[in-house]
Parts: sequence; C-alpha cells; structure tokens
Amino acid sequence: MSDSAQLNHTTDERIKEFSKLRKALIRPELGGIVGTVAVFTFFLLFAYDSGMFNSRGIMNWSIVSAQFVIIAVGAGLLMIAGEFDLSVGSMIGFAGMMIAIFSVTLEWPVWVAILVTFAMCLGIGALNGFIVIRTGLPSFIVTLAFLFILRGLTIFLPQVIVRKTIIGGVKDVAEGDWLAVLFDGKILTGLFSWLGEEGLIATFERGTRAGQPIVSGVPMLIVWAIVLMLFGHFLLTRTQFGNWIFAAGGDAEAARNSGVPVNKVKVLMFMMTAFCAAVFATCQVMEFGSAGADRGLLKEFEAIIAVVIGGALLTGGYGSVIGAALGALIFGVVQQGLFFANVESSLFRVFLGVILLFAVILNTYIRRIITGER
Repeated sequence: MSDSAQLNHTTDERIKEFSKLRKALIRPELGGIVGTVAVFTFFLLFAYDSGMFNSRGIMNWSIVSAQFVIIAVGAGLLMIAGEFDLSVGSMIGFAGMMIAIFSVTLEWPVWVAILVTFAMCLGIGALNGFIVIRTGLPSFIVTLAFLFILRGLTIFLPQVIVRKTIIGGVKDVAEGDWLAVLFDGKILTGLFSWLGEEGLIATFERGTRAGQPIVSGVPMLIVWAIVLMLFGHFLLTRTQFGNWIFAAGGDAEAARNSGVPVNKVKVLMFMMTAFCAAVFATCQVMEFGSAGADRGLLKEFEAIIAVVIGGALLTGGYGSVIGAALGALIFGVVQQGLFFANVESSLFRVFLGVILLFAVILNTYIRRIITGER
C-alpha cells in the first residue's frame, strides 16, 4: 500500500470512529442512561443493606417512579413538539377532585365519573392547544394561566358543594366497579404468591397474613406507566405522526410548508399531556380513597425536569420518551433512596436543582454538536 493510500485509510478510519462517537453523544437518552447508572451505583454502595433492594423496597421506588413516568411521557411528547404545559399539576388535583365529587357527592357510578372527568381533561388540554395556536401566545403563559384557574376551581368547588377541601369515601363507592379496577387493581398476584412460597421474595412471618408475600402483585399504576411509555416510544419512533412531532418542534414554519399539520399535532399533544395527568389523578384517588385540593403540587415542574434529564431540548424538536422515563426513574430512586440512606429528605429538592442544571448544560452541548454551533 502506498503512503498516500495508507494515509487515506487512516483518515477514513478516524472519521468512522468519530462518526460513531458523535452518534453516541447525540442520543437523547445519553443523559438519562448515565444518570440512571450513577444513581443506582451510588445507592447500591451506600443503601444496599437498608432494604432498598428487597421486594418491598423495589416496589416502593418503582411506584414513585411510575408516577413520574406517567406525567413525563405526556410532557416529553409535548416538549418535543415545541410546547410546555405548566397546568399538569393543577390538572391532577382538578381531575381527582372531579372524580370524587361526581362519584361520592353526586353519587354517579364511578365508571361514569371517571369517563366524564377524562373527557373534561381532554377538553381542557384541547383548549390549551387551541388558545396557543389561535393567539400565538407562548404555551408557557397560556398553561400558567390554567395552572391558577384549575387550582382555584379545585379549591373552590368542593368548598361550595361540601364545605371542605378533602373528599373521602372513593374506595367504598368504587368497590366492584369495572373501570375503577383498571386504576387500583394488581396483576400477577399468582406469580408473587408462588415466589413467596418458594422463598424467593419476603413473606409475612406473623399474623393472619403469615406466609403471604409482602408484595402481592404489580399495581396498575406501574402497568399504566409501562403502557404509556411503550405507546409514546412507538408513536414517536415508528409512525409518521412521530416524525410530525419532531418536525413541529424543530421548525414549525418549515414543517407547515412541507405539509405537516402542525396545529393538529400540537393540539393532540396538549390533549395527550392532559390524558396522562388524568391517569395519574385517577390512580392516586383510587389508591388513597380520597381527593384533596393540594394534590399535584409542583408535578408540572418535576415532569419537565424528568424530560430534560432524559435529553429533550427546551427548544423542541429533539428528545426521547425512553429518556424521559429514565429521568422519571432517577427521580423515584433518589426520592426513596435518600430515605433508605438516612439522608435528610429535603435534600431531594437540592438534587432536583443540581441535576436540572447539569442536564441543561449537557443538552446545550449536544445541541451545539448537532447544529455545528460554537
């Protein structure tokens, strides 16, 4: 081989290696993957003996993570489409209160209460999107307004109707309801019973439940989180509509000129965010058996932070549902892990701020790699 040919061969190999590295660096899930590995490594080292990784501990942080995943999926898709929804937390509180009012106070069948509440939430989500599109106002401002509107209604309506801000008794009226079980039941109970009998997971040692597994099944909250994550990932990566979501968030005007129905995409993504908030609220109400006016506080910011940790750009057009789910997993593990590691729980907020700053810096660097900016 001549010197020049050898030089070209070497150069080509370097370009190839750089291309592979560049592809790895611009994967939206990179930050989420690195963060997940780091968090699990930390708690395996410092909280392994605390019970964090036995069956009960795993279920505890899995449930918390699932809550974050549900709202992060909707928020992630919307952010990739180039918009924000700051009304998510208030929507959770509002939806839960509506279910309680309809089912307990007005004595509607629970399945009717759930369906009507979902319809209301989807309508509010569509209204958010319609106002943003028709007025040209930033979604940040429009949904900030609905944050206050929905929170105010969540406090005002129960006070007017029943003169209190907490309505209980939902579990009693939901007993035997065909739709309620989809939000409060458990699956794989037989499998967990078998695991307990075989001694593979912990069981109760005393009392009427002696011999039964401490963790008796997988809650529907986790099932909803997995289903929504898989649906969102498939929608974003395997469908034409997913391409439209990226296009709408990347350059809306260019997307319109290419025939992408940008307005339709954005409205549907606002509705998707509202749907995820309603799922979260329904699972929460069925779990606690009550609705409170303070439910959902700060969830909108936690959802956005999870999405940013998962690699989404604040400017839209780039991100991943899997990355958002990993960001949510990090939240759940850290929130519960601090307890198991005997660390002051208030430091969780410090962690949120630090990891958000780190994620934004990392995502900005990735954006510069993609666009070639300096």
